[in-house]
Amino acid sequence: MTDKFVCDTSVIFNGLILDLIEDGELGENPEILIPNIVVAEIEYRTNIHKEIGFFGLNVLKTLRELNNDKKIKLLIAGKRPTREEIKMAPGGELDALIREITLQNNASLITADRIQGDVGIFEGLDVFFVKEKGHKPKERLSLKLLEYFDDKTMSVHLKRNLPPYAKRGSPGNWRLEKIDNEIISPKLIEEVALEIIENVREDDHSFIEIEKIGAVVAQLREFRIVITRPPFSNDVEITAVRPLVSLKLSDYSIDAKLQNRLETAEGILVCGSPGAGKSTFCAALANFYLSQNKVVKTLESVRDLQVSPEITQYTKLEGNLENSADILLLVRPDFTIFDEVKTTKDFEIYADFRLSGVGMVGVVHSSSAINAIQRFIGRIELGMLPSIIDTIIFIEGGDILSVLVIKMTVKVPSGFRDKDLARPVVEVRDYKTRQLEFEVYSFGQDIVINPIRPKKLIYKPDQNKGLQSYRKSKFKEVRINLEFEVTKDRVILKASPQYASENVVVFADQNEIFTGSLSRKSEINLSLSNKEGRRILKEIDRNKDIYAKIK
Repeated sequence: MTDKFVCDTSVIFNGLILDLIEDGELGENPEILIPNIVVAEIEYRTNIHKEIGFFGLNVLKTLRELNNDKKIKLLIAGKRPTREEIKMAPGGELDALIREITLQNNASLITADRIQGDVGIFEGLDVFFVKEKGHKPKERLSLKLLEYFDDKTMSVHLKRNLPPYAKRGSPGNWRLEKIDNEIISPKLIEEVALEIIENVREDDHSFIEIEKIGAVVAQLREFRIVITRPPFSNDVEITAVRPLVSLKLSDYSIDAKLQNRLETAEGILVCGSPGAGKSTFCAALANFYLSQNKVVKTLESVRDLQVSPEITQYTKLEGNLENSADILLLVRPDFTIFDEVKTTKDFEIYADFRLSGVGMVGVVHSSSAINAIQRFIGRIELGMLPSIIDTIIFIEGGDILSVLVIKMTVKVPSGFRDKDLARPVVEVRDYKTRQLEFEVYSFGQDIVINPIRPKKLIYKPDQNKGLQSYRKSKFKEVRINLEFEVTKDRVILKASPQYASENVVVFADQNEIFTGSLSRKSEINLSLSNKEGRRILKEIDRNKDIYAKIK
């Protein structure tokens, strides 16, 4: 081996060249050649705001400092690559130029790229192949970022030229506090960001989850860290989130009856607002299923669930969760924790897994339990809903607030009187009381979600006369004018948009014709093949006054 070494991009981007120099593996005062091709690649990555570019640039700066301290002799070799050569980089043209520079300078090639090393050996080069660092036991992290955390800190928010802030408290009961009055300087935030990336790349228990132009998402042990830059964000910002607690299922408000339900349920939605504690509950549920000798996997865009090591966590395969789902089905899990379900494709994956017989726990952002169901409506057929979802758990303040169960039946929907209107109805009941909360059914071309026990307005008569009058006018006396459109096979009644999704009674003059629900477009669509459609057409032909009142 010579005392001249040419570095390719792999040992710069992972920082291993610095370890080799520090450990003395390259001898005393080695001559380090950095090809202009490598400099160009690092410069390009930095210009498009990729964190790996900033990390590589810092490695180059450190090499220059080592040169100034007479610890190495640093040289820049070769010419800058042309635009055409850069375009051909995936084909290995730039790697070939690095090997050519190595040959011209009678040097050894240092690389962590197996293909680059093997080709170099084939071409007769002296190759110093650097392996990634072996498995290390978990050591305590030492980061500037951790100085902003205390035992009650859920997340830290750092932004250039602003003081640091933190969310402190517990899920559902937190407050945003200024940590101190010291402004985060441009130098400090870059040091914090660089230290994060450096630790993520060196730590066997951490990884870069997403890296885009202007954004990187990293999982550093239990910390989920997001670093953003222009043009994605208006300034450099670092957000670090960590779970405050790791809970067992027994730590939640769960009685034996509900625990038995969770053991048998196979289509669970865990919903709540951001920060309510959904992921913490799902982690507890995953560990519970594992303790029941079930094969449990997770499917996450960002793998941040704190689960037992026996539970494998999957993320996007080649940037696509659909690819991940194809592989996961071959693994045949008993339960899959899907964190989180948000796009139409995610809902389709969840449904496909359920219909394939896999138990699913999906995490959904929603302000109420029924809103979680609404996220599925329109994405799947209504009749399939109970086969895909059977239990909805609403989390608030870090605990279970309510549990709903879903089943399909055939009946006349509540509020309808005519037995001919019987249809498939999805019943949503409170699991604890078994009381019917909502009915979901098709009405014409629309899906109706009908609240069966709407919350009552509470008021004091002597202090709320206006409210009392409002309730009386809104719910009893207000007249809703209806326009109508008659086609060859149906009658469409149209109301003002403000009455969308209301349950109404339709009148002709003073006579009640039928009870129904206005769609989200404030319409009632009646087929002339049913009794209500023919009756209303008859009254229209008689020039009767057609109107409605809220039921």
